[in-house]
Amino acid sequence: MSALAVLSLAACAEDSGNNGDVVNQGYQSGDGSVRTWTVDERKGNVELSGVDYAGDSVNWSDYEGNVVVINTWYAACPPCRVEAPALAAVEAAYADQGVKFLGINRTDDSGAAQAFEREFDVNWPSINDESGSAIASLAGVVPVKAVPTTIVLDRQSRVTARVLGQVDQSTLDTLVREALAEEG
Repeated sequence: MSALAVLSLAACAEDSGNNGDVVNQGYQSGDGSVRTWTVDERKGNVELSGVDYAGDSVNWSDYEGNVVVINTWYAACPPCRVEAPALAAVEAAYADQGVKFLGINRTDDSGAAQAFEREFDVNWPSINDESGSAIASLAGVVPVKAVPTTIVLDRQSRVTARVLGQVDQSTLDTLVREALAEEG
């Protein structure tokens, strides 16, 4: 990996306050590592709410019973920009199959976030998480130690997979297909 790529990944990393995965390191560098949980290992349900960048409420009841892909991002993050077309492609491929996407952005104002969403054809809402409450609600269920992080939830809103760092289209497609194939 080039020095520029390493610096780009490190620049996007944020400390979630949950350091259980990496000893004595305040963040995960976002290396694209994938962690999956079997049905028996899944603990706790994710429930998120907030307001998106259009000013509309995001209610978890709109997501219940679906496979959900959650992605943390911000507009100036280089890996977020690289992975955005892959996220959009997977979202489009599964939009009519019970898969919903939700973004979480702790950094951007409405102008920067909406410009990113237009540029990359992001057709799903992103919670404006300036307060950090959405990320905090995830911390009890799954460590979020880098931006971007992508999380796949099963139909019971339990974490089935997490990708720290940039996710590629084939990996995300596989994770979504596996979650869809599980019995509801």
